[in-house]
Amino acid sequence: MTQPAQRVRDPDELTDAPFHIVLVEPQIPPNTGNVARLCAATGCALHLVEPLGFSIDDRALKRAGLDYWDKLELAVHPCLDEALAYFSGRIWLFTTHATQRYETVVYRRGDALIFGKETAGLPAETTERYPERSVRIPMLANGVRSLNLSTAVGIATYRALAGLDFPHFL
Repeated sequence: MTQPAQRVRDPDELTDAPFHIVLVEPQIPPNTGNVARLCAATGCALHLVEPLGFSIDDRALKRAGLDYWDKLELAVHPCLDEALAYFSGRIWLFTTHATQRYETVVYRRGDALIFGKETAGLPAETTERYPERSVRIPMLANGVRSLNLSTAVGIATYRALAGLDFPHFL
């Protein structure tokens, strides 16, 4: 699904972002809208990996972050492999299958925090290819499969920003 050119920037134009939040094949517009608002509030760049389960013109997506689209740095990648190649190893893959916990990582400015689609997470072959770059957010072992995507992104983003001492924040 082609996205409106006026909203999408070349990834090379987003170098000032403290972090790059990458959503792989997001399917639920309000989740992506919430993440877009988080990115606008923190200065992080948002990268969406196609195929998307919606157009970024969808009303539901706009409703979650409509007033903030002009403050959002947005790039779209045609596939996960191209996004991974773009970030050249400066990645952190968030998955419930990792053994390393997210708070033990030393995040560096410009790192990409990568999250899988709501229904399936990241592909196993990707996390298996980068086990040292795969991290998890701990949860109780009570049968809850995973956190909501936008909740997980918020937890991870603020932890990473804390490591930079919240640059440029009030």
